[in-house]
Amino acid sequence: MIELFGADYSVYVRSARLALEEKGLDYTLSPIDVFAPEGVSEDYLALNPFGKIPAFRHDGFVLFETSAILRYVDEAFDGPSLQPSAVRERAVMNQILSILDSFAYRTCVWEIYVERVAKTRDGSTADEVRISSALGEARTIVSTLERLLEPGPFMLGSRPSLADCHAAPMLHLFAQAEEGAMLLKRAPGLANWLDNMRSRQSFQDTAPRQSPE
Repeated sequence: MIELFGADYSVYVRSARLALEEKGLDYTLSPIDVFAPEGVSEDYLALNPFGKIPAFRHDGFVLFETSAILRYVDEAFDGPSLQPSAVRERAVMNQILSILDSFAYRTCVWEIYVERVAKTRDGSTADEVRISSALGEARTIVSTLERLLEPGPFMLGSRPSLADCHAAPMLHLFAQAEEGAMLLKRAPGLANWLDNMRSRQSFQDTAPRQSPE
C-alpha cells in the first residue's frame, strides 16, 4: 500500500502525486493541513519530525523530503522511468530539482504568487516591495530553466522526468501572477512546456480541490 500525507494544494505534495500518476501507481492521499490552528498532530510528527508535507509510507517504510520521495517512487516501482539513464542528463535533472527547491519555491511561489494572487483574494494588499525585490531572481530562474530545456515536449526532451513533476506545480502557480505571466512570455520554450504539462492527464488528475494558499 502506498500512502502520501499532505494537502492537495501544496506544490510539493502535487509533485509527488505527479510522479505517482506518471508511474501509473495506486495510492491514498491522507490530508494533512500544516496551516491548521492547532498545528500538525503528534502522529504526523512521528512520520516527519519537521512537520512539513508531504510524507510517504509504503509497506511500513516511511520517507519525508520530496526529492527523496520522488526518487524512491521512480526506483522502487515498475512503470516508465522518470530519471534519465545517461549520467549527464541525470545530472541536469538533479540540477533542475535543486534550482526549484533552492530558488523557485521561495521566489516564484511565496514572494510572487502568494503576494500577488493568494494574498489578495480576500482583499488584502500585496507587498509590492517584496514582489519587486523578487523579480530579479525570478528572471534568472526563468532564463536558466529556458536555457536548460532540451528539444521536445518535456524538460529533458522526449520523455517526462522528475524535473517535470517537480517544476510543473510551482510554475503553474507562478504563471497566475501577472509578473510570472510576463516573464514566461519572454521564455517561449518554458511557456510551451508548461502548456504541455497542463494538458497531461496526470496534471489534471492532481488538480487541488481548493485554491492553493
